[in-house]
Amino acid sequence: MPKKVDKRPDFVAPSERAKSHVVGLIVRLARKEGFDYADFLYVCQQARRKLGLRKPQKERKLPQLLPEADLQRFFRVIQECGDLQHEIMLKLLFYTAVRVSELVRIRVEDVDTQGCKIFISRGKGSKDRYILFPRSFRLVLRSHLKANPKNRYLFESRRCTPFTPRRVQQIVQKYRDRAGIAQHVHPHLFRHQMLTILTARGLSDAQIQLISGHESKRSLEVYQHLSLETVAEAYQEVMKSVGV
Repeated sequence: MPKKVDKRPDFVAPSERAKSHVVGLIVRLARKEGFDYADFLYVCQQARRKLGLRKPQKERKLPQLLPEADLQRFFRVIQECGDLQHEIMLKLLFYTAVRVSELVRIRVEDVDTQGCKIFISRGKGSKDRYILFPRSFRLVLRSHLKANPKNRYLFESRRCTPFTPRRVQQIVQKYRDRAGIAQHVHPHLFRHQMLTILTARGLSDAQIQLISGHESKRSLEVYQHLSLETVAEAYQEVMKSVGV
């Protein structure tokens, strides 16, 4: 006679059964003691502490950077397509390592073409800071501002509104497709790309933190303005050799 196979859908593996048992005990105790959310949260926190439990750190994956040939082809295709604002916007995104959410909020009055820097108001972590751009890009930005005298934001759509981060993503994707680049290309990739270049060319962690915005809450406008002077020359020297 063939042996019957247990096909019960509610079969639980021993380890899962043990978890269910513990959950049941905790629920009964919490109900008996009349715990509210805050009480239950406190008990869980204390239990984790006494058991020595630590949340496992997420594995940090290195960003997949574009090969130099693909990076140059990407920007060459933008130039060939002839949308000057797109070219200026995406080059600025790359040159400054600014976050796309910060890029779209840059106002005209935030741009200092003489000092080759742009003020970023309330960036990530609600921090104010300056970002640098190459001296060779100064005339380009001046021409862009002169050609768009009614702009409130540095980059505006045809509806006279600032771009959204999503729209910038779509623009990047369009040129990536036209360039025939197989690798996924997104706005944040250019931030990784530039910070990697600056690291490879010998800028210190402190200098890169200042440029990237990975800075502490104390980075007030005056403090950072003074600090930028110490990193500006090193940044400008690196940018002379960037082939984009």
